[in-house]
Amino acid sequence: MKTTLLYGKEGLSIELPENSVIIEPKNLPGLEEEEGAVLEALRNPIESAPLRGRVKETDKVAIVISDITRPTPNHKLVPWLLKELSHVPLENFVIINGTGTHRDQTREEFIQMLGEWVVDNIRVINHHCHNRDELVKVGESRFGCDAYLNKEYVEADFKIATGFIEPHFFAGFSGGPKGIMPGIAGIETIMTFHNARMIGDPLSTWGNMVDNPVQDMAREVNRMCPPDFLLNVTLNREKEITAVFAGALFEAHDRGCAFAKEHAMIRCDHRFDVVITSNSGYPLDQNLYQAVKGMSAAHKIVKEGGTIICAAECIDGLPNHGNYAEILRMQKTPHEILQMINDPSFKVFDQWQVQKQAVIQVWADVHVYSSLPSETVKQAMFEPSSDIEQTLEELKKKYGEDMTVAVLPLGPLTIPYVEE
Repeated sequence: MKTTLLYGKEGLSIELPENSVIIEPKNLPGLEEEEGAVLEALRNPIESAPLRGRVKETDKVAIVISDITRPTPNHKLVPWLLKELSHVPLENFVIINGTGTHRDQTREEFIQMLGEWVVDNIRVINHHCHNRDELVKVGESRFGCDAYLNKEYVEADFKIATGFIEPHFFAGFSGGPKGIMPGIAGIETIMTFHNARMIGDPLSTWGNMVDNPVQDMAREVNRMCPPDFLLNVTLNREKEITAVFAGALFEAHDRGCAFAKEHAMIRCDHRFDVVITSNSGYPLDQNLYQAVKGMSAAHKIVKEGGTIICAAECIDGLPNHGNYAEILRMQKTPHEILQMINDPSFKVFDQWQVQKQAVIQVWADVHVYSSLPSETVKQAMFEPSSDIEQTLEELKKKYGEDMTVAVLPLGPLTIPYVEE
């Protein structure tokens, strides 16, 4: 049997054993009239007055977007927001790219993300979490740090957060508060948000919003300086908009999370010897750092001692920001990595992703099919795979001819789980 994994921009077709189980959500159709649906949501929002009437002509308006590692269709959402707010002069807007701890985007990337007209006519800036001059303290978190947010956001008269909602591997769901925290937070705040205790909490996991410390901290910081309006969407495998959730921050986000959970989380009866996953294709599989999300989705249903095969193109390398690769070089095994990170004295930028990766690698072997050199994959403590079908044949020697195989063609756009 054949299936196609979301991989890069083109996809990856693979031949599977006949008994393989393909796990994916119902592929909801894209909305027939996306612009009409978004404008309707802006005019009849959830627990909020219509957007246009809330924004004065003289207001300085900040629109926060997710960066290039997310498939949020801001090339659609931002022009539609500007259309709805046409009474506000263009020079009153600033678009803040919520990079979190990621690298800046270039002008060419902003054009890809927003369209050339927006980039030429609206001021677009990258958020810099390390630059204290661009940050403002908005409060103190009960999780043990000062809360810093982007200064231009804080000082804006009206604040809009955009994003898309899908299950998230430690915040429960993406979108909503995460656009602000960590999207435009300061590094001190982000480091607490991602520390070993927060990430290692068993409630910090896919689809869970109850007593999840990561989601709780995101919401706490948002309350200190909340966006005045939220515009979030859900997407299908073609990255088409399937539903729109606009209005009050928490109410709109909660409704979107319920929708995503209903359609994206799939119950399985048992775990599998081998789980093949993608990282949902471009732009989500641009680097190995991001690919940990796809591995984490597979981790939910692979047997202890099993094998995960992750297909992620990784055209942006490991990536070229932060300390991800450096942390991986500090120890020789995933067990040693976890011991190091769990030491309260260890505090290094990017440790959260390595922590999640190491937890997966302690549980199961991980093979990576990518455009990366084999040596680079090995340096990250993964096994390189140059041919997924050949890797499957080799794994039969370990698990036998009755080897059980599950496939997540959409990667973390589908979150399987086993009730144990």
